[in-house]
Amino acid sequence: MINYGKQTLNQSDFKTVLKTLKDPLLTSGPKVKKFENALIKKFGGKFCSVVNNGSSALYILGKALGWKKGDNIITTPLSFLATANCIANNHAKPDFVDIESQTFTLDPQRLEDKLKKKVYKAVIAVDYAGHPCDWVSLNFLSKKYKFILINDACHSMGSKINNDCKYATRYSDFVTQSYHPVKAITTGEGGSIFSKNEKIAKRIEQIRNNSMLLTKKEGPWYYETHEAGLNFRITDFQCALGISQLKKLEDFIISRRRIASMYLKGLKNDQRFILPIEKKNYYHSYHLFPLQINFKKIKISKRDLFNKFKKKGINLQVHYIPIHLQPFYKKKFGFKKKQFKNVENFYKNEISLPIYPSLKKNEVYKVINELLSLK
Repeated sequence: MINYGKQTLNQSDFKTVLKTLKDPLLTSGPKVKKFENALIKKFGGKFCSVVNNGSSALYILGKALGWKKGDNIITTPLSFLATANCIANNHAKPDFVDIESQTFTLDPQRLEDKLKKKVYKAVIAVDYAGHPCDWVSLNFLSKKYKFILINDACHSMGSKINNDCKYATRYSDFVTQSYHPVKAITTGEGGSIFSKNEKIAKRIEQIRNNSMLLTKKEGPWYYETHEAGLNFRITDFQCALGISQLKKLEDFIISRRRIASMYLKGLKNDQRFILPIEKKNYYHSYHLFPLQINFKKIKISKRDLFNKFKKKGINLQVHYIPIHLQPFYKKKFGFKKKQFKNVENFYKNEISLPIYPSLKKNEVYKVINELLSLK
């Protein structure tokens, strides 16, 4: 079966993990710090904390920033649930800004329209599918309207602006990443938080470990907690896998871009399809290949298309159901249909094609040929 996404592992990954399993410490050991240092070297920032998954990274960051009831936080409706859930789970109020019609990322002009009317504590933007947001404009707005700017960079490891892969930590105050198996690199499950603020970084470290505050008040064993905490730690063998995977990131992105170029070339002359773009001076890492289809022209529903392709051994996916249309967000916060028309139209037309480094040429051509044969 050809899936939409898949991890890419080889013998060097297996060898690294097996070696770490023989080490004295399987968690809270040296590989955790080694992975964090490798991530800082690659993506920038002053501090980095790795955690058990990308959703936790977002939640921990919101908690460390002290989000609470009465705080208003903006994000994109075109993302996985975790991007908005981190706001609601920290008792703040989520709001959304529609996407640009070309890059499918948060629209800076629509964002400013909201900022003029209301005070927002933070904005979480997502480099959808691997194409960076307009971070120059977002950074400008963050200084003008004095909000915290967060890059949920779960899609964009390996992306660049002006040939700079450290743009995320350069333009935003905080960055989170995910190392789920379908992401550019994987630790099985895992995530991280990048920070420039030492005080917040220390708070993140505390929250990661059951909100324990280590102190020698009564002796070297002593700790305190002033809140009900949770365990968000990641294991050393997961971090060992992350270190191994990170060394191959550039090759992984080259493979993804090669597959994307095959899709672009194979489908560009068919008017039934709208293909993703890459803006000048941007380097798309193609975590996803979002294809928009004119379903009226092909005279088949999205559901029937999925079933048809599955019978052919191809598992498609959709990214994403707009968050504001989810029952929880409609009921709890009063969001409705037609509030964010660009993202709703995009969702109606979008399917995500298979794209991962080990996808073979003949498998890519199979997907292309099945699309072109649609009546």
